[in-house]
Amino acid sequence: MASEKNHIQCSSKVGIIGAGISGIAAAKQLRHYGPLVFEATNSIGGVWKHCSFSSTKLQTPRCDFEFSDYPWPERDNASFPSHVQVLEYLHNYATHFDVLKYVKFNSKVLEIRYVGDRTSQLDMKPKEYGSLLNGYPAWEVAVETNQSTKVQWYAFEFLVVCIGKYGDLPRMPVFPPHQGEEAFLGKVLHALDYAKLDEDAAHKLLKGKKVAVVGYKKSAIDLAVECATANQGPGGQPCTMVIRTLHWTVPSYWIWGLPFFLFFSTRSSQFLHERPYQTLFKTLLCLLLSPMRRGISKFIESYLAWKLPLVKYGLKPDHPFVEDYASCQMAVLPENFFEEADKGNILFKRSSKWWFWSRGIEFEDKTRLEADVVLLATGYDGKKKLQDLLPEPFSSLVVDSSGIMPLYRGTIHPLIPNMAFVGYIESVSNLHTAELRCIWLARLADEKFKLPGIEKMLEQTNEEIQVMKRTTRFYKRHCISTYSINHSDDICEEMGWNSWRKKNWFSEAFSPYSSQDYEENKEN
Repeated sequence: MASEKNHIQCSSKVGIIGAGISGIAAAKQLRHYGPLVFEATNSIGGVWKHCSFSSTKLQTPRCDFEFSDYPWPERDNASFPSHVQVLEYLHNYATHFDVLKYVKFNSKVLEIRYVGDRTSQLDMKPKEYGSLLNGYPAWEVAVETNQSTKVQWYAFEFLVVCIGKYGDLPRMPVFPPHQGEEAFLGKVLHALDYAKLDEDAAHKLLKGKKVAVVGYKKSAIDLAVECATANQGPGGQPCTMVIRTLHWTVPSYWIWGLPFFLFFSTRSSQFLHERPYQTLFKTLLCLLLSPMRRGISKFIESYLAWKLPLVKYGLKPDHPFVEDYASCQMAVLPENFFEEADKGNILFKRSSKWWFWSRGIEFEDKTRLEADVVLLATGYDGKKKLQDLLPEPFSSLVVDSSGIMPLYRGTIHPLIPNMAFVGYIESVSNLHTAELRCIWLARLADEKFKLPGIEKMLEQTNEEIQVMKRTTRFYKRHCISTYSINHSDDICEEMGWNSWRKKNWFSEAFSPYSSQDYEENKEN
């Protein structure tokens, strides 16, 4: 909790917490309100700045990861940009649209208080959501800066939370008594802490060491490659990946074709009644292809098992490929990942349970792995981070009984007034969905359209949650990849845009969408 509240430092219409991709997109779209953006660090970029390693690259082609009105300088370049290039792109975007002037760096939000309409009590069962901007403060935010230990308070009519699901709060494994990291004589780092090391420090940590990497998603795979690279030559030691749950991985060149087939093959029939006549053809086409989804998934699984040595190393998942695609857990392999495994520089150990002993890791089958360094790529607890920040009763409401944030259009929680959340529901291209949601949010703030009733919004979010539950066992990750087109169509229609974004019906039916299709001035 923050210290006792002193006078309000500043009162403004719009406040934004976080200057990652979502925060910068929100600031750009809401800049006519002169927003204040609080960023706890000294840089924009979010996870691209603070959760990246030297080997981290974008997992999608650059043309699929760009703002609609700010293309990459070399958007047709087939190479995957490094995290440094992504940061440069984001900084150039923020500079081009003069967004940086709204950002208060080294400003950490400690507490949020709801003040709302001081003349009445909060109605927890309203029928209508109401306006985002009411003319009086709804939220007060306590902020601590590096320059002062004194907490400053700010008041806002509308607050946009963009602190995201990753970074800040690592998810740590739970161990039996006396078998946690305190029992281990070596060094333990979460991927978040490793990302803070410079290149020399990271190389020194790994060189000549027996390293165990716990996990098998993107961060873990990148860490294993960095470990193998650091241990080339005399005195090098293999890196062992400790894997609890396997997920599908794909070669980098495959990412180009996957979204087109899976978007069209997984469109749900339950959205048919919501499609206007102009999008009926597109919906019917997807309904015809829907039965092919399982077959397409099986084909991809067979191809990957043939193309990659998944069976050889015991890395073929037991669940269908589409379940990882539907939960945004499909990882793109670094080019030399299996080359390093073939050289013996990366080893694999599967185990559902493990714990520490003095010289490394012990497994449920009683085998032991010696290690000098253990790197935990065990994820982040973004929901807890958010719940710790919000006051009651909103902290209890932000996640429903199934562990999902019920956000209408991926942005508005129907039961939390004058607040929006951007960057919590994932998609194939998080930048694209963040920008489109922020465009929608700005038009909502400008009262260019109205939200449906709260009951209707809750029904809509529940429908989407049911789609995810039917598609993947990992639905709690809340990813919309299998109905991204529906999501974008709904947002366009609600804003009064034409959901047909292509020049003709053939392109509309068979060409994949890009961010540039959703440029604001592309209306017809």
